[in-house]
Amino acid sequence: MTTTHLKKSSIFNILVLVAALGYFVDIYDLVLFSIVRVSSLKSLGIAEVNLLDTGVFLLNMQMIGMLVGGIFWGILGDKKGRLSVLFGSILLYSVANIANAFVHSVNAYALFRFIAGVGLAGELGAGITLVSESLPKEKRGYATMIVASVGVSGAVFAGLISDFFTWRMNFIIGGVLGLFLLILRISVHESDLYKQLKQKMVSKGDFLSLFTNYTRFSKYLKCILIGIPLWYVVGILVTFSPEIAKSLNVLGPVNAGKAIMFCYLGLVIGDFLSGACSQLFKSRKKIVLAFLILATLCVGLNFFAYGITASMYYTLCVFLGIASGYWAIFVTVAAEQFGTNLRSTVATTVPNFVRGAVVPITLLFQFLKERVGILSSAAVLGCLCIGIAFISLFFLEETYHKELDFVEE
Repeated sequence: MTTTHLKKSSIFNILVLVAALGYFVDIYDLVLFSIVRVSSLKSLGIAEVNLLDTGVFLLNMQMIGMLVGGIFWGILGDKKGRLSVLFGSILLYSVANIANAFVHSVNAYALFRFIAGVGLAGELGAGITLVSESLPKEKRGYATMIVASVGVSGAVFAGLISDFFTWRMNFIIGGVLGLFLLILRISVHESDLYKQLKQKMVSKGDFLSLFTNYTRFSKYLKCILIGIPLWYVVGILVTFSPEIAKSLNVLGPVNAGKAIMFCYLGLVIGDFLSGACSQLFKSRKKIVLAFLILATLCVGLNFFAYGITASMYYTLCVFLGIASGYWAIFVTVAAEQFGTNLRSTVATTVPNFVRGAVVPITLLFQFLKERVGILSSAAVLGCLCIGIAFISLFFLEETYHKELDFVEE
């Protein structure tokens, strides 16, 4: 192997590592509120009966922030470069999480959850875009597999350390980790594809163009809809696992932080398996289909888990995570569908629209649970989210062999 090849390989390795660690901190901060929801709200004086509704409000503020941030960072990534997003987003959410440690009211909590959400929105899309554009198509799947597998383990880390520190210290830890990672990013370079794009006279980061052409809009919408089941599982079944487990008469209390930790442990396994299988079978669509089928089975099993022990329920959370572990493939599919001048916009907004879908999902969940109960409302939402994903996947293009050196006219 020549010196040039060794040098290029080293650059790629650093790029994947930095993207993976960035996603690690991103996921840590993203799920931290769900882990400390009960303890933090109780310390602010929120009554037991209001914990769920207040939690939904704060979670929605974070997700609305991610919707806003997804659009902002996505456009910026196409107009100014992928690196501008990698630096700006991590700085914003790191500072917001440190500030979050000093709140003393729900309104202040909501403000910093919103700001953190804006910052968190840019991390994954920019990282996946930069990695996808920098590596040959034969290695893209492996690289995004590493990014996702290392990244989602951030939730496991958050769950493990949450018992050793106060909820305020957990937010500070997330912010400090982000600031340290910011220093590591100095060594990362812009992708060659984006450097070439800068020389072309084409529109860059035109978000509205995704809605002015039917073919483009249809493709964009399908990319979003295939990811909805992922955040239905995390945003409803796992985040509100204490309430759902109580309705299932689970023996022993179920802790939301532990449920999230075990779910994300499953996600680490799932993301690794989905990435490896995508490379092995040389297909994105077939693997997403397989995981959607598995998710259907695991979600269904969740609603028949009456009277099981808390330990068995946590085991079920692991399987829910494995079945939902096609996140890396899902974001890679979105990035591969569109040209270089829109790729960052798509790869950043798509996962954040999926995350933002938690807002209408949780609102519908609240509406239905008052009428049909918590289990029936969650089951109805599961059928809706997974059904839509199956239909969308059927009409989506296979992108495994697709070259990414093209633009959207």
